[in-house]
Amino acid sequence: MSTLFHGISELRTVSGLGTLSDAALIVDRGRIAWIGPRAGAPAADAAVDLGGRAVLPGWVDSHTHMIFAGDRAAEFEARMNGQDYQAGGIAVTMSATREAGAVRLEQLLLRRLADARAGGTTTVETKTGYGLDVDSEALAADIAARHVDDVTFLGAHLVPPGEDPDEYLALVLGDMLDAVAANVSWIDVFCERGAFDEAAARRVLEAGRARGLGLRVHGNQLGHGPGVQLAVEYGAASVDHVNYVSDGDVEALASSETVATVLPACDLSTRQPLAPARRLLDAGVHLALASNLNPGTSYTSSMAFCVTTAVLQQHLTLDEAIHAATAGGARALRRHDIGGGVDPQGRPARGSLVVGAAADLHVLDTPHAIDLAYRPGMPLTWRTYIQGVQVHPEPQDQSDGR
Repeated sequence: MSTLFHGISELRTVSGLGTLSDAALIVDRGRIAWIGPRAGAPAADAAVDLGGRAVLPGWVDSHTHMIFAGDRAAEFEARMNGQDYQAGGIAVTMSATREAGAVRLEQLLLRRLADARAGGTTTVETKTGYGLDVDSEALAADIAARHVDDVTFLGAHLVPPGEDPDEYLALVLGDMLDAVAANVSWIDVFCERGAFDEAAARRVLEAGRARGLGLRVHGNQLGHGPGVQLAVEYGAASVDHVNYVSDGDVEALASSETVATVLPACDLSTRQPLAPARRLLDAGVHLALASNLNPGTSYTSSMAFCVTTAVLQQHLTLDEAIHAATAGGARALRRHDIGGGVDPQGRPARGSLVVGAAADLHVLDTPHAIDLAYRPGMPLTWRTYIQGVQVHPEPQDQSDGR
């Protein structure tokens, strides 16, 4: 059944169509079948009046750590009191996650996904990396694969306390990778002081590539390091954090297809300098914005908060920030539109509103999308649709009968 969505004050397509006023679109079998001015809309089987609200693609959150138990509120408070962030805090979450069990971890994941949907997020990537033993990592991958769009193996998140680094890395690249491989599409490595050095990161990326997994890198978060250059060298889909980049790093990214993913909520929480999003964009780098939801450094799934921060503090325009949080995130997951509304694997594209793409809609409770920055912190998500189906709030009869 086809459905006409009308009453759209402005439609931010995040595509060559730009922003359309007094717009409409038709959804058929989960995909956009038509898009254009309301006055020219063809007939459809049903209609939904959005009441003069702004519509944009659903957020594509390409970097999260949703499967964990416990919290690190005490660590956060200490950091706000002046203590430096150290990657070793991950070990606290490791213990709580190992003890939680499958039922509890799934409940927590579903709650976090519901929160993300309530904020307009329609596509989510999440990582393993808080169990850090074979059974716990396998469990996290299995749970995530049942509920999340893209799952990344991050056994190389941290060496657990008391373990030998060489022996742990061998475990990650052996039994642990074997245990998760069926449920993940990507492999990632935290290439940072206190985590994994360049030599270890190379081994992780090579092992993942040999298993046919896509590559991702956590890099250049706490200081200058090899993460960006490694990501580009290995053709990784993204390198995430990028707070500290040299001219050479920027040039390498600009000449590659590797997406630089900036994580402003994390930067604020760790009191690191905000990633140089403006500099990266001006150099021609593909840019994504993501939440980095995790218990230690970014306990939020609010992509709107990240967009607001990008506009107000990282000097992006609203269109640039929306693009980074939608089409940019989709590119980081290789789910972006390559033409005809399909992604590189022939699936309905995410992150932009074009004919053939997934009908993932974020309806704002305002006629002006600029309110995302103009009215910071306000709850502006009115409805969220995934493939044309309302997922937030709980749907009732949404048709106006036409």
